[in-house]
Amino acid sequence: MTVRFHRVWVIPALLATVLFNAATAVAQPRIYNPKPLPPNNEITDTLSRDDIPTGQGGFARDYIVELNEGDQVVFDLTSEQFDTILTLLAADGSTIAENDDGPDGTTNSLLFARITQTGTYIVRVRAFGETRGGTFNLKMTRLRPVD
Repeated sequence: MTVRFHRVWVIPALLATVLFNAATAVAQPRIYNPKPLPPNNEITDTLSRDDIPTGQGGFARDYIVELNEGDQVVFDLTSEQFDTILTLLAADGSTIAENDDGPDGTTNSLLFARITQTGTYIVRVRAFGETRGGTFNLKMTRLRPVD
C-alpha cells in the first residue's frame, strides 16, 4: 500500500513542477530585428556593442527601406565618433552597393544607387575595423531627374 500511496503523490507533484516552470518561462528576444527608416528618411542613432558583431571587432546596425524600380537614391552616413561604412543590401542579402569613405576626404560614407527592382532593402551602418561605434546620422534622399 505504501508504494501506491507514494505514486499518487509523485505524479501530481511532477505535473505541478512542470506546469509551474512552463508558466514562468520567458520568451527569448529576437536577435535580428532591423528598424524601419523613419518616414522623413533620416535618423540619428548610436552604434554599440548591443548591435550585430561584424567579426572584425566592430558592430553593425540595419535599417529597412522600401525602394521602387527606377529610384535613384543617395545615402549619407556621418559620425564624429567612428569611421563609417555604409552598405545597401537586397532582400536576399546580396550587396547592391557599399561605400567606406566619402569624396570629401573624411571617414564619413556617401553611397549612390540606382534601384532596378521594387522591394525591401537593408541599409547597413557599420564601423570600420575594431571601432566600437558611437553616435551617427543616416539620411536617405531620393534623387529626381532634372528637366
